[in-house]
Amino acid sequence: MTTPLIALTGATGFIGRHLLRDLTARGYRVRVLLRRPVALPPGASGAVVGDLARPQNMAAALTGVDAVVHSAGLAHAMSGAPEDDYRTFNTEATRGLAQAAARARVRRFVFLSSIRAQSGPSAAGVLTEADAPTPTDAYGRSKLAAEEALAAVDIDFAALRPVLVYGPGVKGNMAALLALAARPLPLPLGGLKGRRSIVSVESLADAIATVLHAPGELRRPFIVTEAEPLTVPEMLTALRAGLGRPPGLWPVPALLFDAALRLAGRGEVRERLSGSLMARADALGALGWTAPRDSREGLEALARLEVAHPTSG
Repeated sequence: MTTPLIALTGATGFIGRHLLRDLTARGYRVRVLLRRPVALPPGASGAVVGDLARPQNMAAALTGVDAVVHSAGLAHAMSGAPEDDYRTFNTEATRGLAQAAARARVRRFVFLSSIRAQSGPSAAGVLTEADAPTPTDAYGRSKLAAEEALAAVDIDFAALRPVLVYGPGVKGNMAALLALAARPLPLPLGGLKGRRSIVSVESLADAIATVLHAPGELRRPFIVTEAEPLTVPEMLTALRAGLGRPPGLWPVPALLFDAALRLAGRGEVRERLSGSLMARADALGALGWTAPRDSREGLEALARLEVAHPTSG
């Protein structure tokens, strides 16, 4: 049998680089779809340059492709981007690429959505795919709209909604937490009680492999998370353990902590640090998937790797 060919977008990004390595290690041929000419990423079997904003020109890129893994898009970390930009790059580009994939008779379209398509930065209870999506910002709305666009295209698809992703080369909130853990000072964060689900890039790649292999028709969203939600103090404790340090955390009364952040105009930071966002991977579990990583061990390993190779990823 011919080795399956995967078309991968976003191969130069944080998640995409890991997916390229993982898919190649699993024996797939990977054709990367690039916005501009660059050196062929290691592990890619080929590359096609094209503009995802004009996916009608993607016929050649998708010829002979068995599945698309679409990880490119406008990231949530790019705060302040106009809502139209999120709609263009996250919704319309996804719709157009899926339509091009359907015309090319691609078997399955795997879309990297986000838990923010389902919820704001915090949520009551534990999120599952059975909950009605309630995104609260332009990024989340654009991801949910992309999922809805996929449902209108005649192609089998899986829309993965990962929670906060961590791994070598991570940016954004997890990078900030890692930087905090690396400071040789006690931190006044020991009293934070909110629990947050997280997922390693290795577990995310394993979830993608699961939906690529899954028999039958999918056409649905899948939350991607590791099993145990952690508090911020537990995350910092794991990171500092990987750095060979004690936790070094002390509690500040919650009211005082919240007031200080409000006065500093950091209300969203307060919600991210103090609030909870817990989720379960029920739909993936029904496919037989369990996360291969334990979050505490994964964070320790990340800290050890970042010390040894601070620019890894």
